[in-house]
Amino acid sequence: MKTLALAFRYLWSRPLAAVLNLLLLTLGLASIAFVLLASEQVDRAFERDLAGIDAVVGAKGSPLQLILAGVFHIDVPPGNIALADVRKLALLPQVAKVIPLSLGDSFRGFRIVGTTADWLAHYRLAPVAGRTWQAPMEAVVGAHVAQDTGLRPGSSFAGSHGLGGGGHGHGDHPYRVTGVLPPCGCVADRLILTSTESVWEVHEHAGEPRDERAHGADEQREVTMALVTYRTPLAAVTFPRHVNSNTGMQAAAPALEISRLLRMLGAGSDVLRGFGAVLLLAAGLSVFIALWNAVRERRADLAMLRMLGARPAKIAGLLLAEAWWLALLASVLGLAAGHGLAALVGAMLPAQRSLPVSGNLWVPAEAWIPVAALGVATFAAIIPAASAYRVDVAELLNPR
Repeated sequence: MKTLALAFRYLWSRPLAAVLNLLLLTLGLASIAFVLLASEQVDRAFERDLAGIDAVVGAKGSPLQLILAGVFHIDVPPGNIALADVRKLALLPQVAKVIPLSLGDSFRGFRIVGTTADWLAHYRLAPVAGRTWQAPMEAVVGAHVAQDTGLRPGSSFAGSHGLGGGGHGHGDHPYRVTGVLPPCGCVADRLILTSTESVWEVHEHAGEPRDERAHGADEQREVTMALVTYRTPLAAVTFPRHVNSNTGMQAAAPALEISRLLRMLGAGSDVLRGFGAVLLLAAGLSVFIALWNAVRERRADLAMLRMLGARPAKIAGLLLAEAWWLALLASVLGLAAGHGLAALVGAMLPAQRSLPVSGNLWVPAEAWIPVAALGVATFAAIIPAASAYRVDVAELLNPR
């Protein structure tokens, strides 16, 4: 304990060098911690929201755009498809379930999604307050929507055209909130869910009587896309080929497209990890230089310690303890800075209605951050500690 206390005093006897070394170590560890947190949460979000969805069918265009718009609701869909074509898909022997989605409107930036009760059943969700919709123009809101907008069961609101808000309002077709979903950490938190008939009601011509619209030909109606669950694994081979070749629609495989997206995101993560590694190497070199100079500057102190009975191992341990103090402080500050940065990014992403990122999550891989810091500090202190171990007391006391 005396060695640790003395090492701490020695460390801060040169405050400028100590702060510089601490800053370099902290920045390197913080960047690595942030990458670990962000990548873990993005992977969990993809895995959670894609669970049970084998294909997304929509208008021809970018398959990745179709996945991002239909599953994660962070992109614009490529277009609409005929309701009749979607119903034909449900009759195919490869298909176990088809969930239609109708997009196009939003409320204060939150997307209004027309679908069926199967969507809630698929994600095992039920309102924690109120009930699900039972008639057109009734809606259920996600937990984040309710928190941000103040909507509660019994509230009314009018959507606006466009997925990002700012379009013309549909004030003559107000929705009534019937339920609020519990927080799930999934895409449902930031959605407003209603029946497909509600979306048709809002966008059909107001001049037509409602009963005529209700009895109109469904074949003329459209939806934005459909989420498909296969009946057997073999359908992953036959179903997309059938849709892409024999219909005017396209079928996108979420697993394939998200793997491609994660490879692209992985390049950015590798850059951040590399940046953190470079900072750690620079910090290690800086610590080495500081400790090497400390051995030269403290020759009289080292001689005094040896005269007082300190063994060579204790002198070497003093240098190691000084480096370990830096590693300990940098680990605490680096983890705090990494989580703070993740919290800041998470606060910015909800404004874009994007994937959730939080600084409150701790991932097992973060346990390696203090280990990395101690490893760098120990490696940097080995040579100065060995030099202090081999110091000749007689030579120090009788300089030539």
